[in-house]
Amino acid sequence: MKRFQQNIRKVVPYVPGDQPDFPDMIKLNTNENPYPPAPEVQEVLAKSNAEQMRLYPDPTAHQLNAAIAEAYGVEEAQVFTGVGSDDVLAMIFQTFFNSDLPILFPDITYAFYPVWCDLFRIPYEVQPLNEKLEIVPEDYYKLNGGIVFPNPNAPTGIALPSAVIEEILQHNPESLVVVDEAYVDFGGETVLPLLKKYENLIVVQTFSKSRAMAGERIGFAIGSVELIKALHDVKYSFNSYTMNRSALATGTAAVQNAAYLQEITARIVKTREHTKQVLAEMGFQFPDSKSNFLFVTHPDCDAHELFEALREAHIFVRWFDSPRIRNYLRITIGTDAQMESLFAFLRAYLKK
Repeated sequence: MKRFQQNIRKVVPYVPGDQPDFPDMIKLNTNENPYPPAPEVQEVLAKSNAEQMRLYPDPTAHQLNAAIAEAYGVEEAQVFTGVGSDDVLAMIFQTFFNSDLPILFPDITYAFYPVWCDLFRIPYEVQPLNEKLEIVPEDYYKLNGGIVFPNPNAPTGIALPSAVIEEILQHNPESLVVVDEAYVDFGGETVLPLLKKYENLIVVQTFSKSRAMAGERIGFAIGSVELIKALHDVKYSFNSYTMNRSALATGTAAVQNAAYLQEITARIVKTREHTKQVLAEMGFQFPDSKSNFLFVTHPDCDAHELFEALREAHIFVRWFDSPRIRNYLRITIGTDAQMESLFAFLRAYLKK
């Protein structure tokens, strides 16, 4: 083997959900929003000027950051934006997790966390969820190089109360605690108010889920001015122009329409609660999700076989080939019509 081949960094990459392209498909596998973004977003896109594409975007993302700051009642200097929350979280890992102590996160959680650790050579220890698939707060009351977890957690959908997260913060005054709130708008309790009390907290959110803008790739972090400045320093050392012009303009329009955000998330929550009732009647079991998906298992079904049967019918859900959760499926909440089609398929499948 040649020397340059020996020096290639070997990592096991994150595997994103499938993006199939069938005209008749029901796509419930990647937690996208089934409804369109705010009308103002569509207006921005309709009025976009292609001639401006020759110009670089604003590297400071001032317009978008200012809009986020106003919407969440913080200073603009407390906001960092990136190309989806994945980009923001990766920047956080690079910027802050640089000690010899391991960072801590759950064993069943967002699968990108261990990938970034391997890529950036960050030591880590996973903390097992309990038998109910819940985070055990006491597992994070020990020496560490940082803590990160989603709330609600993914793929379980279980949310921790803000008071429990505050206890984790109180036990870790010397560690950065990152709360990944990708799904918080669907029923979780944000910890943004805790930023006034804890300088070691960063909260990460995304436009991909509740704001129906996965295709624009917009994520953001809110933290202390000092921490956000450190993130910007790393960003400018890596890529100054992370946010394109379209994302800056549409993101600004979206964040200014809080009423539409509340409207579509309420519709999804209503459908989710109905879906829980219907699936429970069929014998499915699942944690009490506060996200836009359910994490389901059935005592009489092999999850992978059901996953394949759904796929053949062009109904796409997510299956994880991981020991503790191999018999679970993650099902995104779609429109009422999409969920009724799913119910019809499952009823027929269970009768076989």
